[in-house]
Amino acid sequence: MTVWALSDSWTMTRRELAHWARQPGQLAVNLVFPVMLLLMFGHLIGGGRGVEGTYVDFLVPGMLALTMAFGLEATMLSITQDLGKGVIDRFRSMPMADGAVLVGRAAADMLQSAVSLVVMILAGLAIGWRWEGSAAGALGAFGLLLLLRFAMLWIGIHLALVAGRPEMVQAVQILVWPVGFLSNAFATPEAMPGWLGAAVEWNPMSATATAVRELFGNQSATGTSWAAQHAELLAVAWPLVLVAVFFPLAVRKFAALGR
Repeated sequence: MTVWALSDSWTMTRRELAHWARQPGQLAVNLVFPVMLLLMFGHLIGGGRGVEGTYVDFLVPGMLALTMAFGLEATMLSITQDLGKGVIDRFRSMPMADGAVLVGRAAADMLQSAVSLVVMILAGLAIGWRWEGSAAGALGAFGLLLLLRFAMLWIGIHLALVAGRPEMVQAVQILVWPVGFLSNAFATPEAMPGWLGAAVEWNPMSATATAVRELFGNQSATGTSWAAQHAELLAVAWPLVLVAVFFPLAVRKFAALGR
């Protein structure tokens, strides 16, 4: 059964990868947009309230974490479009493992996210960012970033199945932006009003950004709160909790389609 499910999921992954070859423009936009934000905040807008040291060393890891929230609308749109065209109904009529369509779409998205991280890291190096930690720390940071993306992805897949129509995706996607910007990607919580800083510190994206900064050797944990001092623990715990909640919800919703 496991081999069958993996085979079906790989088939669906190849289907999504084939879409990249037919629509390279969308892939390019997803890769370039985070780089544009990095350059904008790093050189045009600036910032760094409360940041000790070089702002670019603070900004790049934060932008890497924020990048993990970008591009979810592409996955959500793909799912809702397949729903609207009846493609998923045809897949469900085949002898295919439950959830293989979703797992295949998730696998393709994770590949794109890994490429996006590499592009962002190269962009960061180009503007002067350097990591000061070990190679193992850098790999750990890369892993935490992809773990966050994996969690965000299943939230997006579940919301896409609930929305059901492409026009609803834009309304749902708007909710991602406050979560992304209500983080410590651009400024430290200590520089914010007390109530806002407390909310920012408990944002899963803030935990990942702080942990990534530590693993890259760019900055030690700041702040005296429990969340700030245990960012690496939260950077693992938050995504695992989110996956544990939204993965079964998405699979259950997919299995219930057409009933």
